[in-house]
This record gives sequence, structure tokens and C-alpha cells, in this order.
Amino acid sequence: MYGCYAFHMSGTSRKIVRETSLEKILGPGGWLARYHPHYECRNAQLEMAEEVEAALENGRHLIAEAGTGTGKTLAYLVPILRSGQRVVISTGTKNLQEQLFFKDIPFLKKLAPNLRATLMKGRQNYLCRQKLADLEKQPALSGMEDLREYARIRDWEPRTQTGDRAELEDLQEGSELWRRIDARRETCTGQKCPQFSRCFITWMHQRAGESNLIIVNHHLFFADLALRDAAVGSLLPEYQAVVFDEAHQIEDVATQYFGIQVSNYRVEELVRDTEAAARLKGLRLPDLSTALAELRRRSELFFELFPSSEKRSSFENRTEFLEHHRGDFSSLLNAFVRLETELRRAKDHPEEFLNLAARADELRQSFEQVLEGREKNRVYWWERRGRGVFLEATPIDVSSMLRERLFDRVPTVVLTSATLAVAGNFTYLKTRLGIENAKEKIFASHFNFQEQALLYTPAHLPDPRDPNFPRRAAAEVLEILKATRGRAFVLFTSYAQMRDMYERVRPQIRYASLIQGSAPAPALLKKFRSTPHAILFATSSFWQGVDVQGQQLSAVIIDRLPFAVPSDPVVAARIRQINEEGGNAFGEYQIPEAVIALKQGFGRLIRSETDHGLLAILDNRLVRMPYGKVFFESLPGYRQTNRLDEVKAFMQEY
Repeated sequence: MYGCYAFHMSGTSRKIVRETSLEKILGPGGWLARYHPHYECRNAQLEMAEEVEAALENGRHLIAEAGTGTGKTLAYLVPILRSGQRVVISTGTKNLQEQLFFKDIPFLKKLAPNLRATLMKGRQNYLCRQKLADLEKQPALSGMEDLREYARIRDWEPRTQTGDRAELEDLQEGSELWRRIDARRETCTGQKCPQFSRCFITWMHQRAGESNLIIVNHHLFFADLALRDAAVGSLLPEYQAVVFDEAHQIEDVATQYFGIQVSNYRVEELVRDTEAAARLKGLRLPDLSTALAELRRRSELFFELFPSSEKRSSFENRTEFLEHHRGDFSSLLNAFVRLETELRRAKDHPEEFLNLAARADELRQSFEQVLEGREKNRVYWWERRGRGVFLEATPIDVSSMLRERLFDRVPTVVLTSATLAVAGNFTYLKTRLGIENAKEKIFASHFNFQEQALLYTPAHLPDPRDPNFPRRAAAEVLEILKATRGRAFVLFTSYAQMRDMYERVRPQIRYASLIQGSAPAPALLKKFRSTPHAILFATSSFWQGVDVQGQQLSAVIIDRLPFAVPSDPVVAARIRQINEEGGNAFGEYQIPEAVIALKQGFGRLIRSETDHGLLAILDNRLVRMPYGKVFFESLPGYRQTNRLDEVKAFMQEY
């Protein structure tokens, strides 16, 4: 279940939209030209809208790569309004989700005044009124910050129509108080709750059931898809079509939700939530407290069996691990059973205890699956990050799952992004996602990349695997940054490489240098935009979904081709599976994956017709190795050079 906001569209409004042709809405001199403040005539936008409309009308799938500046959002929104179908739009980022709802949908209300759309976020974003009421009755607050936050939330609760914490702009991101009063499923009692009729989640269901356009993100969509398959129930109303915007992310997100993860954090959250439920209800249950203490202790002992250094490693030696530590594992499982028993037999227990008991049983089963499972299509691995230890059972190939659960069940699935094709075709995407029948189309950007961008590939640098590469690359980055006068993203495939380059370059450059990790990503991006000539050193999270228009971002520098680390357990398992089935993993998986990542990284630079700048990749394998041709065939038609003097001459103009 998710919370929502909503707009409505009546049958009369849809009839008006339907009787107006796409060309009269999106074409030259049409409705969009009259009402959109930044209208540009884009033939590709109209062509894409026609393809989306045909897919919706004929119940077929569509793969549409839409270059930057195509206007793909309106190219799928307008046909959706005309179709009258209930459509889910799933976005790759929260920013795009909010842009759709708070910017694009209100604009389209001029065309369809009674349009209804619903924005859905995860339940943890919404206030539980019953928990807030329970908190007021119990002395469960401690510290001045808790008291201040409680006062703000208590005053806000009667006024809000949504219960969305985003309305509380000054609420800390990691607020412990909010976590105790949010509307997560695990502690929800549903219709048995005294606040059910006033619940923000109940209101969401009512609105969503009346909406024909539902806006989620990929994580919420695949959480729903996993629940539907597990026969637990669905989170979303029934729908006839789904549009995936930023569809290149689908495999990674689906892999996460079709897998199993356990961690010391999940155990600790179960213990804390149980303690909080007892405290809010004013219950003192010694046997339950003893069971919680035992589970916490057994969890700590079990997770201490894993190395203390941060790493990500295969866990294919689980049989040997259990031979040595069967007692520790059995004791952990028994602690789950004891907690579940105490939760179920506590006299006069609140309804929340039954949910917590089911959660303890589910977590115990997940531990058994990860430690003892033998599914051929799963790779088993573990990772330590900071204080967290995570054990995972991850699908190696999700194509059959997606084909059966999504593409064979939903009449129309539209996949769109600026980065779906490799060397001009969608073979890689279709293979990884299990798509068998779909219309395929590439809509080229109307930007003049030959004039707007220069691609620089210095041939004199050593191979990135050479020990001298970091030193030589740092010297090259310094020269490039002098030519661009800062104003650059310097992007890396690993944190270690990022930090090394930052330490080498920062003391020698006079421009403000920012590095990922020194502040939250939104704050870093805001500072970059507001600081003249700033330089941002960053990794994967800044390769996509980041939009900085104008001269403030005039260069994107990438240190090496973004091949996935072959020793990563999931990557290694996929390579092994493809090769064992007679394929060529390097050509069929590793190169295409790197191509799409590189396209995403370069896509940060040219975001409008007035943008100009430099794209630099320091990895000369791009021009030296035969497979470099695949990268060049997949990138827009940038002007190219391997000479620094041409870079300096180009940047003097901007």
C-alpha cells in the first residue's frame, strides 16, 4: 500500500482529448505550442506519441529509446490521457516521479481539467495516526529533539490531507521518532485499527481506486509485482498498461525484489519494533523481554562470524560454513521461534503482536533460504558495509520471471529511456528482460552534438590497469580542468579511484572541489550549481538522473570504461552462466552493460539546445581495442579528438 495525492479526469474531458488529434496537440501550432512556456517543435516527440498510442490501442509492447531533449514525458502522457485506460507510470528516480506529478500533470490539466492521477510513495513516508495517539498516552519520548519533533508532528497531523512526511521540511532525514510512528505494513492492523476510516493509507486506496493514472517508482512497482506473485495481495489497483521511464534500470531493481536478503539490521529492526509496540501499549511482559534479549544476543554472535573488514564476497561455501557454525545458526533460528511463540501467547496482546510474530517467522524462513537454499538460478553472497552484514540470495537471470509475471500478463508495456540501445539495436535489453514481442524504435535527439560537444580520448595515457595510470591520469585531469575552468563532473567506477584522484588533484587546482560522501547528494548538487567553476568528484549515483543545464556544467570526465567488476559475486555468476550456456559473456553482457553506463554518464552534459561542453574519457581502450567500435556506434555523433590543444581551443569559446 502506498500513500497518494490525486487528480481526476471525467469521461467528458477524456472525450475532448480523444477527439483532438495528436498532431493538433503536439504538432506545430498545436495545443502544446500555445500553452507550453518552453515549446520547441520536436518531430520525434510526435512520432513517439503515435507509437505509444498504437501500443495502447493494439495491446502490444513498445521499446522506445528517446534521446535527450525529445520530450518523451509528454510523448507518453498525452496518449495515456487519450486511451482511457488505467496506466501505471514507473520512474527511475524520485525526482522524476515528483516532476511528473507536480509539474507535468498540472500542466496537462489545462487540456483535461478533471484529470485524476495518483502519486504513490512507500508507506514509511506516511504518518500512522494510531501510533501518534498511542505515543501521546505513554512516556515514550526522550530528549529535547524528540519533544520538538513530536510537537511539530502533533500540530501538523490535523491539517495534513496526505500524512506525507515530505510536508515536514525541517524533519531530519534519519528521525528516530518518525520511524516509530510511520505507517509501515509490518505494524499495521488494517481494518481492526480504530483509526482505519481516517487512515492516510485508507484514503490512498480510495483515491487510487478512482484514478486512471498512477505514478510510482521502479522500487514500488517491483515490490507490488513480487507480492502479487507470492499471493500476499497487491499494492496497486488492476491496470491495463505500464510505462517504465528510465527503463535501463529495470533489471537491477527487479533482481533486488526477486531476491532474498537478511541482515543484522533486519533483526535489530524487528527487536526494536517489538519493544516499541509493547512500550506504546504500556505492556510489561518479562518473558517477551527475555526472548527479545536472546534474539539480539544470538544475532550478534552469528554476524560476528563474518570478517570485520568491509568487503563483498561469494557465499558458495555455505555448506562448510554451517559445518563449523551449525550451533550458532541453530541457536539463532531457535531464538526466532521463541520470540514468535511469546508474541502469539501474550495475554491480551495487541493486534500488532500477531503481525510481529508473522514477521519473525518470515525472517527465520529467509535465513534458512539464504543459508541452506540450493536454487540453481540464485547466487549466494554476503557483504559487510559499515556496521551492517548482509546475506543475499540473488537471481542470476530475471528474464523468465519478468516474462511470466509482467510481459505475458500486462497487455501493454512501454519501456523508454535515453539509453536502451547498444550499437543501434535492443538485443541486449530484450535478452536480459525476457521480452519476446515488442515494437522497437529509436527516436534521435534533436540536439546538434557535432556542434555542441567534443569527445576527447587522449591516446598517450597508459592502460587503466597500468600502475602508472593514476598518476598520469591525474596530470591529464588537471590540464583538462584548466581548459574547462572547472565546471566539471569527474566520474569514477569505484570510491577508491575517486578518492585517489581527488587527493591528487585538489591541492593543485584553484577551483572549488566537491567530493561525493562529504554531504548528502542533493546538498552536493545544490552546492555545485551555486558555486562558480565548481568541480564534483563522484561515482555511480551521479552517472544518471542528474540534470545541470547551462555553463555551470561544461565538462564530464570519466576515468575508465565502466565495466562491472568481474569479481563481484552477481556479475561473476552471470558471466559464468552465459559462458556455460555457450554464449560469450564479454560480448553479450559485459560490453553492453558498460556501453549503457557510459551513455548515461555522458548524458549528464548536453541537456538543452544551448548547452556546450567537453566529454573526456581517459581510457584509451575505447580507441585501441576492437570492441571500442561498439561504444562509438552507441554514442551520439560527437565531434572527436585526441589532442589537448583542440580541447583548449574548443573550450575557449565557452
